Amino acid sequence: MTDVSFIHPSLAFVALALILPWLKAENHAAWRWLLLLPPVVAIASVVSLTFGPAGTRVIEPVRYLGLNLQFGRIDALSLIFAHVFAVQSLIGMLYALHLPERRQHIAASLYIAGAFGCVFAGDYLTLFIFWELMSVASTCLVWFNNNARSTAAGFRYFLFHVLGGLLLLGGLLLRHQATGNFDFIPVAPDAARFYDWMILAGFAVNAAVVPLHAWLPDAYPEATVTGAVFMSAFTTKTAVYVLARAYAGFEILAVMGVVMCLWGVFYATIENNARRILSYHIVSQVGYMVAGIGIGTSMTIDGACAHAYAHILYKGLLFMGAGCLLYSAGTAKLSELGGLASRLPLVMIGYMVGAVSISGMPLFNGFISKTMTITGAAEAHRTWLALGMEVAAVGTFLSVGIKLPYFAFWSRPKNDMPLKPIPWNMYLGMGIASFLCLFIGLFPQTLYSLLPFPTDYVPYTPWHVLQASLLLGFTGLGFYFMRNVLHPKPGRNLDFDALYRIVAMGFYRLVSVPVAFLDSLWNDAYEKIGLRGLWESAKATIVFDTRGIDGVLDGSARGVRGFGGVTGKLQTGRLQDYLTGVAALGLAIFALVWALW
Repeated sequence: MTDVSFIHPSLAFVALALILPWLKAENHAAWRWLLLLPPVVAIASVVSLTFGPAGTRVIEPVRYLGLNLQFGRIDALSLIFAHVFAVQSLIGMLYALHLPERRQHIAASLYIAGAFGCVFAGDYLTLFIFWELMSVASTCLVWFNNNARSTAAGFRYFLFHVLGGLLLLGGLLLRHQATGNFDFIPVAPDAARFYDWMILAGFAVNAAVVPLHAWLPDAYPEATVTGAVFMSAFTTKTAVYVLARAYAGFEILAVMGVVMCLWGVFYATIENNARRILSYHIVSQVGYMVAGIGIGTSMTIDGACAHAYAHILYKGLLFMGAGCLLYSAGTAKLSELGGLASRLPLVMIGYMVGAVSISGMPLFNGFISKTMTITGAAEAHRTWLALGMEVAAVGTFLSVGIKLPYFAFWSRPKNDMPLKPIPWNMYLGMGIASFLCLFIGLFPQTLYSLLPFPTDYVPYTPWHVLQASLLLGFTGLGFYFMRNVLHPKPGRNLDFDALYRIVAMGFYRLVSVPVAFLDSLWNDAYEKIGLRGLWESAKATIVFDTRGIDGVLDGSARGVRGFGGVTGKLQTGRLQDYLTGVAALGLAIFALVWALW
């Protein structure tokens, strides 16, 4: 069905980004309320969307340079992601309301606009445009932290996303050459061509699939306090959406998704920086979504979409909590925190809501989404994959649910470090996210009604509740006995960063050694031949200059000087001499003419 009545949510955010440069920072108290207008417009637009009679509703394409750019394809899959993007954009903008720095708001607005554009894109070319907009805008959110680490991390982040963008661009161009269109449609696993795999690799970069994930725990901890909240919500979840759109049922995604689950929790358990711990858990939690898409059944795809929705809310809440710690205490390192529960009680409560949500505790949204994916894997007879995800759930509660809050809020009896007051809007953003995590957990049908496939899944069965309670209970008991072993230590752990550095150093040596050898040969040849030739040519030019040019000029000068001497002698100043001379000259000319005649 084709329709034109559609207010694209991206338009309001682009408009905000265009308006902000003209506003003055000193008038922030007045214009800051404009930040909430685009999210409200986006929520109203998404809520008002309806499907066509056949399910999918397609907006009239835009004709440009002979191509049809499809900015609006609405179906159940795009709608659930647009729904949570709109909600999280409001929470994120509210959390950032106190910032007078316009450039951060501009970058965030364009970043969100890119995410909405990807979700509603009906063709690969439109997707690529918004995909790159997200890459550039999110890079700025890292750079705007204004320190050496964020600058370096931002460059590495951008290079990874350039790689992903180039893979996507190359794949879509090869696909267009083979098929004659840019249609963004599902790919059958047994019919995938080389260009389909290129596009999949480009998507995998943004999804932080291991081993293409190191950009995420490298860059997110270095982003601005508010920028990290936005980044935790949109980049990887946009990648989950496009994978669900085009690559459901690909076996490699099922396996790599479980690898992501386990890899992320392992490194999160040994990390010290709170935002780095949460970043590794993005890798882990996105692994559940990637695995569900790879298994490809209706339940696992529903589980991936539900978990993406829940993850955006609780992961944003967790990053808001860690951001409050960084904003107030000036550090997010667990080894420097502790004893802050009584001094920052609202931060502690908000963080714990996010912590138990991500851990899959009953009554919270993570429980109703994560168990759906695991149950779907078990019902599809993918026992090993289901067990891998269950093990990862233990690690999640151990690191995010217990270790991080214990060492941040309770490990010291007292902490006298100076704390900066936290703005009210940051508390309000955490409060709204906390409420939604609890509300969706208590009323799961509010989320299930948005899923792309009809589901009769019931999360609150005695077995599911007992299973989750046992896992969480024994994990807590294990932490009690291992709390001294898990004590955070200053420093930074490398995972695939180490491999990247080895490869980079190898490449450097591969290039530098032969180049250095050629450079030494050139220096020798230049010294023995080039310099000698230059010396001889210099001597020749000296000879030419002294004997040629100087000789001509000196001879001319002497001639002029001699002529001047003669004329000087003839200029006596007496009239009779001049008349005699003229008469003599006239007689000479007359004699010459007479002789020739």
